[in-house]
Amino acid sequence: MKRYVGAAIGNCVHIGGAVNFLRLAEEEGHSTEFLGAAVSIKNLIDYVLKKKPDVVGVGFRLTPDSVKPLLNELEKNIYECKLENIEWIFGGTKAVAEIAKEYKFFSKIFDGTEDSYEVIGYLRGRNLKKVIGNESQSIIERITSKYPHPVLRHHFGLPSLEETYEGIKKIAEAKVLDVISIGPDQNAQENFFAPEKMNRELDGAGGVPLRKVEDFEKLYTSAQSGNHPLLRCYSGTSDVFKFAELLKSKINNAWCAVPLSWYNVLDGRGKREVFTSISEGQRLMKWHAERDIPVEVNEAHQWSLRDAHDTIGVTMAYLAAYNAKKMGVKTYIAQYMFNVPAGMHPKMDLAKMLAKVELIETLENKNFKVFREARAGLASLSTDLDVAKGQLAASTYLAMALKPHIVHVVGFCEADHAAKPEDVIESCKIVNGVIKSTLHGMVDMKQDKDVQRRKNELIKEAKFLLNTIKSLYVESKDPWSDPVVIADAIKKGIIDAPHLRGNRSAKGMVETRIIDGKCMAYSSNLERAISEEERLLELLNPKKDESHTA
Repeated sequence: MKRYVGAAIGNCVHIGGAVNFLRLAEEEGHSTEFLGAAVSIKNLIDYVLKKKPDVVGVGFRLTPDSVKPLLNELEKNIYECKLENIEWIFGGTKAVAEIAKEYKFFSKIFDGTEDSYEVIGYLRGRNLKKVIGNESQSIIERITSKYPHPVLRHHFGLPSLEETYEGIKKIAEAKVLDVISIGPDQNAQENFFAPEKMNRELDGAGGVPLRKVEDFEKLYTSAQSGNHPLLRCYSGTSDVFKFAELLKSKINNAWCAVPLSWYNVLDGRGKREVFTSISEGQRLMKWHAERDIPVEVNEAHQWSLRDAHDTIGVTMAYLAAYNAKKMGVKTYIAQYMFNVPAGMHPKMDLAKMLAKVELIETLENKNFKVFREARAGLASLSTDLDVAKGQLAASTYLAMALKPHIVHVVGFCEADHAAKPEDVIESCKIVNGVIKSTLHGMVDMKQDKDVQRRKNELIKEAKFLLNTIKSLYVESKDPWSDPVVIADAIKKGIIDAPHLRGNRSAKGMVETRIIDGKCMAYSSNLERAISEEERLLELLNPKKDESHTA
């Protein structure tokens, strides 16, 4: 703990910046004292000589010419009174801060452009700007340096390699984004190591056409400026271990994102069977765990994007985390996608996410740490870009109720076009503005009675489904992490989504409806929403159920 003293010097009466700085210092556990506005250099020096604080912050927000005589006088007194061992810091406007840089006794200068996380990083004894160029910099270090301000992540990848490289440079120089998630095109994800299998007509479809190892190296080089954003990339859908090694060695992959039961014949992103992809996904989690690389299992929202009812979304969020822990993952990134399916009410959306958080975080222990990542839904943004900006802001505000460690920024332009560098930068600025407004004194929406009621209901329903899976597959040592069981549960419709109808590897027979802002299982036989117990009864015992309803 340090003792901080702050004062606005000379005839400056602008004290907001100093007061806010000292408030942050107090929140970090330091002791503070504010001497007030328009403090003379003599009075400041007298106080410092008497109290001997560890850090003295001086503020001045008037004209640059007015500050020079004051700083000259301060400099003279510091050296005459032998106060060089005290840490002196300065805060002011950009123009005044430029003058302050001429004085070597200041160890830190704030010009008002800093985000709160930079100030917090300083108070914690770290200067983020000095360490972000270090190759050992990790996502965990960034989170630690910035929290409670979340780290920002954004997807980026254009159909042109050169435009992607130049775009990454522009984004890095803007210093608004911590993690750039590279989006390779489908040809790269599926056939990077078998180029002869690529359909050249699809080059650039869905992302950047990465074809050579050198292409990945250039991605990394492009990010080495500005705030040196970390890079990460989607996992491959074939040759997954070779792809993982490529990402680790060439872009220092910030964390692995792998699904549990997707990127296969279920969604058409690969030719692997469900059982095979689950098995490979688990081994890929283990591969990264052995190398201390964090893992995200982007599973639950894949079901919600296909109109699965909320119980399925919550259940799969838990199973994703459970499997990661089972595979030895120590650092888990849990992604919470809001706004899916379309039509969810904000209250019910928040309740669903809180149910996921509560279940997932029961798995935490000294060997399994969970970080929360929140984001807006892919299909939630309007094609009217002005409207979409408002929707992005509203979704971010709701998501901040989770106190996320990472915010995955979705470009406001996604419904109209793939994000260009300027779109990424603007989207991050919108989100950052919302985040700043929530960090201190945000209304606690989690305590809403309707939210709590729905959260508890979903936890109960998800536990029923999880226990049903256990009871149906008693021959398995651990049904929740058994690829045979999970694949079979999907095949039989125990885990199901309406969009899977007609898929040979799934049932696809569940019906769902948005009712009062909740996505619920629906029975055409009963002509109403049904509980998970009723859904599974209809599914597994149709004849018994028909006689029951008669």
